[in-house]
Amino acid sequence: MNAVQTYRYLQPSALRAAGLDLQTCGGPAANPRFFAGFLTAPAAAAAGLLAVAEVARTRYHQPVNPASLDPVVTGSRGRLRFESFSGCCGVYARMDVLPAGLDGEISGHGTTNVDVNPPLREALARVGGIEPLHVAVGPDDLTVSTMDGSVVERKVPLPGRWLRGFAEVHVLTAGFEPRAEIPATEAAAFLRRLPAATDRSVLWAVPAGRTLRLTSRPAPGAVCLAGAGRLAALRGVLRHARTLRVYGPAVRAGSPAVPSTWELDTGTLRVSLTLSPEPYRGFSGEGAALAALAGDDVVDDAELVGALLNWDPTIDVAALADAAALPDGRVRAALAQLGTAGRVGYDVADGAYFHRVMPYDAGRAERDNPRLLGARALVERGAVERDGEDATVRTDAEVYRVRRHPDGAYSCTCRWWARHRGQRGPCRHALAVSMVAAPVEVLS
Repeated sequence: MNAVQTYRYLQPSALRAAGLDLQTCGGPAANPRFFAGFLTAPAAAAAGLLAVAEVARTRYHQPVNPASLDPVVTGSRGRLRFESFSGCCGVYARMDVLPAGLDGEISGHGTTNVDVNPPLREALARVGGIEPLHVAVGPDDLTVSTMDGSVVERKVPLPGRWLRGFAEVHVLTAGFEPRAEIPATEAAAFLRRLPAATDRSVLWAVPAGRTLRLTSRPAPGAVCLAGAGRLAALRGVLRHARTLRVYGPAVRAGSPAVPSTWELDTGTLRVSLTLSPEPYRGFSGEGAALAALAGDDVVDDAELVGALLNWDPTIDVAALADAAALPDGRVRAALAQLGTAGRVGYDVADGAYFHRVMPYDAGRAERDNPRLLGARALVERGAVERDGEDATVRTDAEVYRVRRHPDGAYSCTCRWWARHRGQRGPCRHALAVSMVAAPVEVLS
């Protein structure tokens, strides 16, 4: 289901003689223009925006004809961010244009979705050398100016799966750490050695001197690389990059497949792809954000913390905790809750959250999540019987036992848990048990 929103655009997006004009629909005032200026590395920026747009129009699992979906653009203090998900929601792409990449003024802030249609892609593909690239993000438009003609953009509704994807990705990547950094020349050689795009195997990349070595088994320090062909969108940015950085959660021998982030840094911008644990798995179904949606206390904290967000390019959790008079843990739980409405993302390079506003109402992610709805129904029916750290959950046809382990994780006797072993988030029975336990925790 798509999220159908009403936008007010003063004029269509276009590629004009003066620059690329991307129109937006949100910000501190009606139809603001929150950035206008040149990008200091035009060819790299054009390649990065093409990479984000390429992911948005690609379905890596069970490929179909390319779609035309709108990347999301956010302007905040000294930074522009472009984000998208693949059609299968298994790849999250982002380009962060850093202060060094902007020759202009961030005069406001806002978030909108903008179209990158074929004529605009063709114009961006022709940007090279020292040809200037001017960007103005303003009243419902993104205006990108090159030496060529004009392109009129169109707007489309954002898919509902994108909201769940944004909610999941920021919870998952908040647990990532830097695992490897290699020079761009070695990164190019590594990407050339990857299996074909049709290969769906799960591999692991292990740091080996100045490069990465692929293996079929996890080990401490390794980074999961599932469906290696999904990194193809980075190839267009390689010639501009200085380094490739790789991020992921801690793993050990025998670990299951996990997500990972692959980031090219040019010095003026960063282009990253975050891959789901397996090619057939979309982030919208991972379940990492379910616990952030499950409790009432964290909702109140989220309202307080949300009122203190100020469009900073990075959010200082400690400073936010002081301002809200809350412990750091509760602030992080509140940020997870805010992420389920698209109001917060996470930047692995900065190791910090950032602020954006998506065109979704706050309850959309909860209403669209069948496991959460099922858990609430079980609680309302009184189906949960606590027994110390364990519990019995009775449905109309079955009785399930839910166990809480010393690390805070839950296991259940249901088929969902037997199939996924906690790798796709909690089942509805474990969620129901967590709802009647205090305090509500962010499950991993």
